[in-house]
Amino acid sequence: MKKMLRRVMLAVAVVAGPLSLLSQAAESGRVINVSMEDQFRTRRATSQMKGDVVVLVYAERHGAAASRDLGRQLHVHFHPTAATVPLQESAAQPVKAPEGWPEGVEPPDVKVIAVACLAEIPRPFHGMARNRFRSDSPHLPVWLDFGDAMKKNFGLTGGVPNVAILDTEGQLHAVHKRRFAGTQFEELATSIDALRLATATPRTAVVPASTTKKE
Repeated sequence: MKKMLRRVMLAVAVVAGPLSLLSQAAESGRVINVSMEDQFRTRRATSQMKGDVVVLVYAERHGAAASRDLGRQLHVHFHPTAATVPLQESAAQPVKAPEGWPEGVEPPDVKVIAVACLAEIPRPFHGMARNRFRSDSPHLPVWLDFGDAMKKNFGLTGGVPNVAILDTEGQLHAVHKRRFAGTQFEELATSIDALRLATATPRTAVVPASTTKKE
C-alpha cells in the first residue's frame, strides 16, 4: 500500500505542476464529444463549445511538463493579453482575430483545454489527485481523465504533448503527438487559424446548370 501511495503521489505531482491554460490525422470529420470532470468536480464537455475551435492538450505524466508549456504557449498566442494579467484572469482574455478576418465580425475563440491522463491512478486515490490539482491549479480548470478517454478516442503517446483539435462544428480535425518547436508550433497555430477562417467564408450554393432545348 505504501508503494502504491508513493507511485500515485509521484504521478499526480508530475502531471499537476503549477498549470496555466495550457501529425497525424485520425478519422477527421468525426463529430465527437469529450466529457469529464475537472479538479473542482465540475462536469466539462466539448459539446458545450461548438462555435469555437477546441484544442485538447493532453499527456501522461512523462509528457506533462512539455504539455503544460505548449498549452500556455497556445493560449497566449491566441489571447496575447493573457501574458500581461494575473493567472486567474488569463482565461477571460479576448481572442485575437486571424489575419484576413472581416472587420466588425466576432471571430471564433480558441479553447485550449488542459487534460491530465490519470488512468494509472486507482479509484481510491482519485480524491487525492483532485486535491493536488486544486492546490496546484486553483484558478484554471484541468480536466481529469481517470477513464482513459483520451487514449480511447485519439490515442496516446508517452513522453510528448498530445494534441486533438476539434473544429467549430465539434468534428475531429487532427491529432498530433510530438514536441512543437519553432516552425512546428507556427504550423500548428496556422492550421487552427485556418479552421477559424473557414467559418467566415460563406458557402456558395450549387446552382444546377440551365438546360436548353436543342433545335
